[in-house]
Amino acid sequence: MGIVLFLALTPNSIPREVGYFLLSIIFFTTYVIPLVFLFFLKHFKLIKSLQLTSISERKIPVFMMLIIFYILGSYLIQISVFQALGILFHGTNMALVVVYILFFLKIKTSLHVLSMSSLFGFFLMYCSLYNIPMMPIGIPLLLLTGLLASSRLILKAHTPREVYIAFFLGISSQCLAFMLLQ
Repeated sequence: MGIVLFLALTPNSIPREVGYFLLSIIFFTTYVIPLVFLFFLKHFKLIKSLQLTSISERKIPVFMMLIIFYILGSYLIQISVFQALGILFHGTNMALVVVYILFFLKIKTSLHVLSMSSLFGFFLMYCSLYNIPMMPIGIPLLLLTGLLASSRLILKAHTPREVYIAFFLGISSQCLAFMLLQ
């Protein structure tokens, strides 16, 4: 969703084929590879379920995402038209590092909410950088983030604390990434 929105909003001219290629690479590396990896972990009984309910079950998949996001961020930041996307991945990676550290303090966070609030934080910074009106993008993203957070609470997948931590980490990591990498 974030990549499609980025491609629609970017002031740079990006050929459609390049956009499709970018979407394919990011879909494969952030969805297909992790999903296959989760099935691999389940097959070898390293996780009980794909929901990853315990902190111990989350450590390996989050570490793998740290590697994937670092590689994607490092690659994309070198391409001028995709530099902002590199910042998005590095910012999300910063948040995931904090999540990983929190594991050792026995604190779990909502990775779903972290992802959506990271996207919201990214577009907050991106729109301000390129003078793009934020309201038409920000309000729907914030509403979707709120709906997602509410669903995680209703399903009792997370506590309010875990959702709030994730929301704060997602937004703040993007702000920090833009300040450090822009």
